[in-house]
Amino acid sequence: MRRTLPPEPWSQAALWSRSVAIFAATVALMAVLLARLHIIAPASALASLGAAVALALVALLLVGAACVVIWRNGRRGVGATIAAGFIAVLTLAYPSYLAFEALRLPVLSDISTDVVNPPYFSLSRAAYEARDGFQPKGLPQKQREAQRPAYPDVEPIVVDLDADEAFGLVLKTAKAVGWKVVDQRPPGGRTGEGHADFLDKTLIMGFDEDITVRLKPLPGQTRIDLRAASRYGRHDFGANAHRIMAFAEELQTQLDAR
Repeated sequence: MRRTLPPEPWSQAALWSRSVAIFAATVALMAVLLARLHIIAPASALASLGAAVALALVALLLVGAACVVIWRNGRRGVGATIAAGFIAVLTLAYPSYLAFEALRLPVLSDISTDVVNPPYFSLSRAAYEARDGFQPKGLPQKQREAQRPAYPDVEPIVVDLDADEAFGLVLKTAKAVGWKVVDQRPPGGRTGEGHADFLDKTLIMGFDEDITVRLKPLPGQTRIDLRAASRYGRHDFGANAHRIMAFAEELQTQLDAR
């Protein structure tokens, strides 16, 4: 009579690692989705995302424990362990990138092409309402100086156009990069300067970010200065500098197409 040996028992660490990893990924996805749909406040979304990161790290610890148990005791759960590791690493991929950028870049959330005299954000009622009552704050001069070595390519833009033409070009460029205009003042008045404020959104969470553009007439030219500021957190992980440089590249593309 043939006897059938009972299968090896499952590694509980493997099963738990898979469950925790799936839960972490679900929390992260829900945080992003609810934030983009404006169902939960940004602070709650960030807290949920932080919890998802913590859970993903726990899942990786359980993956390690499962690997040890499976190797020593031959228990079942290799597939569950691999799946847990893959899901946890996927959940941690973008936060890990942000952590790397946080170590590499200065702690700044407000970047300007003019470090000494950055453009101001409009105080008009239209801009105030578009920002839901939020008004970006400035940075101390010493802190703002830290952007120079970190973002040497963030510089004023000078175009060989008069102020009115440059203003139209700025609006066209902003539309091309997906910015929403919230306030604008064409060049003129005592200083001859033009001004426009815009809203952009962060790539993953869809949070509102604020941008202002100042146009200053020069002899036969116009100087364009930009300032981009994040609303949440002390670190923008280089996003605002990238936003300004992307605008500058698109503006050059628009100029070349004229």
